[in-house]
Amino acid sequence: MTASQAAQAEDGDWLVGNPTGSQLASALWIGSVGLLILGLQPVLLGALYTEGHVTGDELALVATAEMIAIGVGSAIVAMLLPARNMRWKSAALLALLALANFWTAYAGSHNGLIGARILAGLAEGGLVAVATELIARSRRAERIGGYFVTLQTLAQCALALILALYAVPAAGSAGGFIALGIVCLLSLVVAWIVPDDYADLPKEEQLGNVATVPAITALLSIFCYFMFFGAVWAFLEPIGAQVGIDGRTVGLMVSASLAAQVIGAMTATVFEARIDYRFAITIIGIIAAISSILLASGPGLWVFWAVALVMGFILLFIVPYQIRMAITADETRTAVLLVPAAQLFGLAIGPIAASLLIDAGNFRPVSEFAAATALASVLLVGVFVVVARRHGRT
Repeated sequence: MTASQAAQAEDGDWLVGNPTGSQLASALWIGSVGLLILGLQPVLLGALYTEGHVTGDELALVATAEMIAIGVGSAIVAMLLPARNMRWKSAALLALLALANFWTAYAGSHNGLIGARILAGLAEGGLVAVATELIARSRRAERIGGYFVTLQTLAQCALALILALYAVPAAGSAGGFIALGIVCLLSLVVAWIVPDDYADLPKEEQLGNVATVPAITALLSIFCYFMFFGAVWAFLEPIGAQVGIDGRTVGLMVSASLAAQVIGAMTATVFEARIDYRFAITIIGIIAAISSILLASGPGLWVFWAVALVMGFILLFIVPYQIRMAITADETRTAVLLVPAAQLFGLAIGPIAASLLIDAGNFRPVSEFAAATALASVLLVGVFVVVARRHGRT
């Protein structure tokens, strides 16, 4: 880092570099395009299942493969590639994602679908890294992270509504994926506003910065928390059916939960500086465990509604505090670049691990598994606090 960069970082809101507001917004939008699928999977993959393109097992495999690929893609771009020529990289990744979505629309077999979604996931992960690389360079990474999750969730809500009301009814799942591909192509305009070169963070060997007990513990806590949500969300409809709640009602709960996610993200953005991250993550983890236990108890309709809304709210409320924990674990901010990967791997592994516990159509063990992973995330926060103090970090 040059002397001029250091002086600039000392006086401004950025550790290094000084992106404009429009450049920051464009990078956050590029990352949001990479995560659109998280809010659209119920609509698009549900349409694939309804049309008979995939079975239930194949559907789960397609969804899991894509989420794992997003995590891998974000880690590769963030850890192994320099933050240079970001405009060209953003444009290339958007074009690749558009191609993968068009391929999905016309894939003739489940193997083709899996291949298309793995390609999509790798491109989506790269797009996520375009945003997280810039967020990691901010002195207020938690706040910018809150803006990021708010923007991506608003975009998911808007596009999910458009697809559900217009694209999918008119042209089926193919129409939905084509619409998603068009969004990628339109976003090429935004790609040329992204800062072309991100200034280097003051760090040496990236992998060495992450391979520490505080960093690993922080990332494991994040991974366990998202395993909780991934397990419950994947099986919410059969969990509801087991207590007599029909699929249409559960679908309404999912839509309402997306709105609650937006409110949670916006609330965290306002309050993140006023609440200690250790307290916030611990309380939210306990709430997550209690919510899962309530689902396992065979709740009535209104309790089920309340749990769905609470889970939606806390899902994104916790993200700025998880970013703060990762920064505390690794002052070079390399660990922050792996937060999306930890989240996505948790979302992907949670349903797979929980499915192993399902016996003869009994989905109660899924909720119990979710409660256990939520409590594990809280326990790991406690371990993190202890080891962070020993390493001189608080």
